[in-house]
Amino acid sequence: MEFVRQNTTIPLPKVYSAFTYKGHVYIVMQRIDGATLAHNWHRRTEESRLRILLQLKTMVEQLRKLESPDGVGVANIDRGPIFDSRLPTHFYWGPFASISDFHSALLDGQNLDMTSTEAFPELRELASFYNQPWLQPVFTHGDLSSLNILCKEDSIVAIIDWETAGWLPSYWEYVTAWNVNPQNSFWQEEVDKFLAPLPYARKMDTIRRKYFGLF
Repeated sequence: MEFVRQNTTIPLPKVYSAFTYKGHVYIVMQRIDGATLAHNWHRRTEESRLRILLQLKTMVEQLRKLESPDGVGVANIDRGPIFDSRLPTHFYWGPFASISDFHSALLDGQNLDMTSTEAFPELRELASFYNQPWLQPVFTHGDLSSLNILCKEDSIVAIIDWETAGWLPSYWEYVTAWNVNPQNSFWQEEVDKFLAPLPYARKMDTIRRKYFGLF
């Protein structure tokens, strides 16, 4: 969070203290006067929604302008493991030297290039998607749901829950924002308004989750 605060104008809660107690990490931070977008999104006018989504789009653009450190692959801000409780078997992944290594871990190390095209055409298509050349990872929040965006009237006053943030493939922000929990399903209609639509990446991520039991 401090990295984002120092390098962008994105509003965040101030962190006052962080400590470990009995094996659990606690963070003491500023209380924000605002409500989540999920709280009253359906009662907002279309004009109000568009104003908020435009602010969110500008904030995401700021994240995309952050330059990744030399040699970083898929990792958190400190080059350590990324955290995501929606991924299978364990919450911490990596760090990975490359996006290719990250994709391999998501597939449990299986070589999809050896998969029969006739029997599993979807998996061969996923392999082609993962095996393409990738640019450098981009800084990603990793959970831009309406539950993590606080507003007061028509202004975003904070983006919260940065625990999944890190350097990740450029499509990761989109698929994680779109794959929301059932209570947040309305948000799927809004994602394309603040993130560049990536329908093919979303299709590939759906295949990944179908065969590998991911979120």
